[in-house]
Parts: sequence; C-alpha cells; structure tokens
Amino acid sequence: MKALARYGIKPGGYRMIDIPVPECGDNDILIEVKAAGICGSDRKHYGIEADVDQFNSVRGHEFSGIIVKTGKNVVDWKVGQRIVSDNTSHVCGTCPSCDAGDFITCPEHVNLGLDHSPYGGFTKYCLIPGEILAIHKHAIWEIPENVSYEEAAIMDPICNVYQAIAQRSSFLPGQDIVIIGAGPLGILAVQIARIMGAVNIVLVGRPGDENLRFPIARKFGATHTIDSKAEDVVKRCLEICGRDNLGLVVECSGSAIAMQQAIAMLRPNGQIIRVGKSTQHLDFSINDVSSKALSIIGHAGYDSITWRNALRLLAAGKIDLKSIITHELGLSQWEKGFELMAKKEAIKVILHYDYDDEE
Repeated sequence: MKALARYGIKPGGYRMIDIPVPECGDNDILIEVKAAGICGSDRKHYGIEADVDQFNSVRGHEFSGIIVKTGKNVVDWKVGQRIVSDNTSHVCGTCPSCDAGDFITCPEHVNLGLDHSPYGGFTKYCLIPGEILAIHKHAIWEIPENVSYEEAAIMDPICNVYQAIAQRSSFLPGQDIVIIGAGPLGILAVQIARIMGAVNIVLVGRPGDENLRFPIARKFGATHTIDSKAEDVVKRCLEICGRDNLGLVVECSGSAIAMQQAIAMLRPNGQIIRVGKSTQHLDFSINDVSSKALSIIGHAGYDSITWRNALRLLAAGKIDLKSIITHELGLSQWEKGFELMAKKEAIKVILHYDYDDEE
C-alpha cells in the first residue's frame, strides 16, 4: 500500500512510498483509515528536501477509520467499530504525567503520524499498538453515529483549544477573549469561546485571512477580526474590550510579537494560554508579567476529559467542524492539499486513500 512518509532528520521532506500492511499482533488493533487531515505541523516539512536519506515516519496524525482486525486478546473493541485516534502510540506509563492521565506531556510520548512513528493516517491501514491501549484506554474513541469520518478526523485541533480555554484557563462567562492566530486552531478557539460565554471574541490574523478565514470565524461567533498588519493590535483590542474586561488571550500563532501584544493588552491578573509554538526568541522585557500579576500558561494537547466532552459537543451539534473542511482530496493529490494550505486557500484539507493496490 502507499504511504506519505517523512524522510530526514531536520527538517526533512516528504515522499510517497510503498509499505506493507501492518501485522496485527495479539493485543493490537488494525484500522482502515477513512479520513486524514493535514495539520500545520505536517505543512512545515512540505517543499523541503530531506537532509539525509533516512526514513523518519509515516505522517498523518489527524485521522479516523474503521476497525478491520483485532488481536486475539482484544476484548474492548470489535471489527466494524468506527473510531478516531488521539494519535498516541507510546508513553512510559510511570511518569507524573502518565499518573495524572496527561499522556501527551509524557517525556517519552510518541505520536502516531508524527516523528519517528512507523504508523500514521496518510495511508490505507494504521496499527493501534496494544501497548498503548493497555496503558491509555482512551487512545481511541468510538465515533458517534451522527458524526462523519471527516469531522472525527479533525477532533485533534478542537480538543486542543477546548482544553486550552475550558480546562487550563480561569475564564468566566461575561468576559472577553482575544485569540491571536487565524489558522485552524484559532478559528476553532472562537467556537469554544462562544460556548464558554465570551461577550467579545476578537480574532487577530494576518493579510490574506480576510478572504476565507475571517468569514468562517465570524460565522463561528467572532465579534471582531483584526488584520495585524493593517491595525494597531493592542490599541484596537483595548478599544473593543475596554480596560477591565480582557482577562484571557489565547495565543495560537507562536510569534514573539504576539506575546508582547498579549502582555500589553491584558488587564491585571489576566492570563495568556500559549498554544502556538515558534523558534523565535523574545527580545522584549516581561516585567509587566510581574507588575500586572499576569499568568503565562503553556499548553499542549488534551486529555480524556477533553475528548469525552468535545465529542459530546460535536454529536449534539454544539460545535461545527464541517465548515472548516474546505477541501477533500485523494491521497494521490497530497501536494495539491499542501499547496492550498500554504496559499491560505484552504482551512482544513481531508485526504482519502485513492490508490488501487491491485495494480
């Protein structure tokens, strides 16, 4: 079968390769992938030549599918169940993070479909290792009947921002939220902010976001959208929210200037939840973090509480994932999908396996 793989160490590049169907062991589960989403962490390796001719991973960590085989020792799952993976394939099981069920911050955590994983969603069949299911019972979830494979495949980003706002912050209904970064995470954060009862929901983006991303964000509940290149972000956010109402900034872009802006606009005792990542270094004073008694909270991923609640919201029609799926393509068109995202002509691209393996 075909698989989209990353080669190289840093930063690496992509190749379409042939791999065998994974062998399902006594404790494993084999799924046929029905939908897989392209993530920003996938896109950063696109268009780059591998630095060394070395297999790194089968890519695709946002995926859903149907169970086609289970090992003889598997009792909790059966063939025919529709499932979505939280993309965890290995954790140590003994560290404080694992003790708390916060598996994604385990120092040994390995993702399906990311670096150093032989299994991922950008192919036809993916193995869910029995090792992880023995430690982390909710490494996979059954998809509700009224939820499509495509919606389930992008549960990862909605879970990500659900935990950032609903679980990590101390946000209260009636307050305002500024979200910096108009990618899929930022746009989906708008929905969680709306559900949480924010009055003003301000999304800060960049040139080009007005064409596609800002309109979707406004549909989801953004009360204001700001082009960071066209307006003074801090001044405009304070005009909208006032001096006393902005207690939370959700930083999804990863940029250093966004952190500086967040610190400047927050009221005393406010919070920054940093979702985005970057290699940029801060070159400004953070004394206001102390003088304003601000909290900067690092954020990574989700836990089982997140997944349970987000799936319930999706099944109940409280969140909309269909509207951010702008394109569905065959896996053979993966380059087109990456190009669409790079040009901001897509928000979420879903890939479906379309190779004829009998040829």
